[in-house]
Amino acid sequence: MKIAGRRSHLVNLESVVMTDIILNMFIFFFISFSLLYTFSPYRIKKLEVRLPEAQSAKPIENRKQANITINNEGVIYLDQEAVTKKALREKISLRHLDNPGLGVIVSSDRLVRFKDIVDVLDILNAVGIKNLNIAATSDK
Repeated sequence: MKIAGRRSHLVNLESVVMTDIILNMFIFFFISFSLLYTFSPYRIKKLEVRLPEAQSAKPIENRKQANITINNEGVIYLDQEAVTKKALREKISLRHLDNPGLGVIVSSDRLVRFKDIVDVLDILNAVGIKNLNIAATSDK
C-alpha cells in the first residue's frame, strides 16, 4: 500500500503567489514615493535664479527681511509665494505698516527684462521702503 504524501507543486504555486504579492507591493511603494518626491512642497518651492555678479557683493546679516524674487519668466515671488504686482503692493504695504524698518532683498535672474525690475522697485518706492538690497553673487 502506497501512502500519498504532500505534493511539491502546491508549495511552488504558493511561492509564486507570494512573489507576485511582494513585487506588486514593491511597485506600489516605488511609484508612491517617486510621486511624493516629485511633488514635494519643499522641492517645488525652491526657486532657481542665476544672480548677476558684482565686485562689492556682501552677505546680508539680517534675515528678518522680505525676499522678492523675479525668475527668468518674469514671475514675481514674495518669500517663495508667487504674487501679482497688485498683490505684491498690498502685502508689502501691510508688512511695512507692521514694521516701518522693513528691509527688502530683491533677487532677479540675469535674463529678466529690466522693465520687470523697475516695476518692482517702483512698487517698493511707492510703499515707502527705505531699506532695499539687491542680491548679486560675488565673483571671488
